[in-house]
Amino acid sequence: MSGIELWWQGGAALAESPLWSAAEACFYWVDIAAKRIWRHDGSARPARCWQLEQAVGCIALRAAGGLIAALEDGVYALQLGTDSSVRATLLTPALHGAGMRFNDGRCDRQGRFWVGSMHEDAAAPQRLPLGRLARLKGETWAPALKEAMLVPNGLAFSPRGDKLYFSDSAPSIAKVWVCDYDAASGQAGEPHIFIDKLVVGRPDGAAVDVDGGYWICANDGAAVLRYAPDGRLDRRIALPVAKPTMCAFGGSDMGTLLITSMRPAAGTAPLAGALFALRPGVTGLAETPYVD
Repeated sequence: MSGIELWWQGGAALAESPLWSAAEACFYWVDIAAKRIWRHDGSARPARCWQLEQAVGCIALRAAGGLIAALEDGVYALQLGTDSSVRATLLTPALHGAGMRFNDGRCDRQGRFWVGSMHEDAAAPQRLPLGRLARLKGETWAPALKEAMLVPNGLAFSPRGDKLYFSDSAPSIAKVWVCDYDAASGQAGEPHIFIDKLVVGRPDGAAVDVDGGYWICANDGAAVLRYAPDGRLDRRIALPVAKPTMCAFGGSDMGTLLITSMRPAAGTAPLAGALFALRPGVTGLAETPYVD
């Protein structure tokens, strides 16, 4: 674990969606399976959590204050109380039906929210490719960028906002795509393969640094990988857990990479579900809050 800090050891079932809030100088993240949102500043003070009534796939900052969250049946504006209360206001209902939930999502550089949907049981052998990746458009949805997906993931935008990256992390697919992105209109071009196969594991959540490097968690690969904008693998950092799930840059200088993880379905793994931090020597970009 040289250079890797054990940042939080709460044993989350499925920690995802790490998000740096500069205004609060802290990271947020979710535990999808436990239906919780967590917040911690990395100090000796304990982390705080808010219990929700639905599984929460991902979160983003909201320009009007608070967060937005992709819950099971829609995207909500959330106000998290100091007493652990949660005030949730529905922004847009989900298009998917029963047995589906939202997964990975984030805002583009202009504050438009993109999110993917998937079967609620990622391990179900009978699941069908009913997932989709789409953009929130006011109180409705823009046409999906990609449909017939199993586990939409790896969503990220280039520093200039002119490239959109995403993946399908299902073992049978395990590819990353990239497409041109019109930042003015929010329209994405035709996707093409960016990474046909990771050097290890399968693609999960991702982040982009100021130089355009695409950092992807290699789930089942015990590593976080950096790919250059031309698709070359240029860094591989081993992690002490087999199933890292997503990474995000943050900290006062945006130079800390926080990595979430999940517990395996079977077996024992003492650090599984913990969060890790490292200083990779590059900085990230602040996430643009969602603009209503």
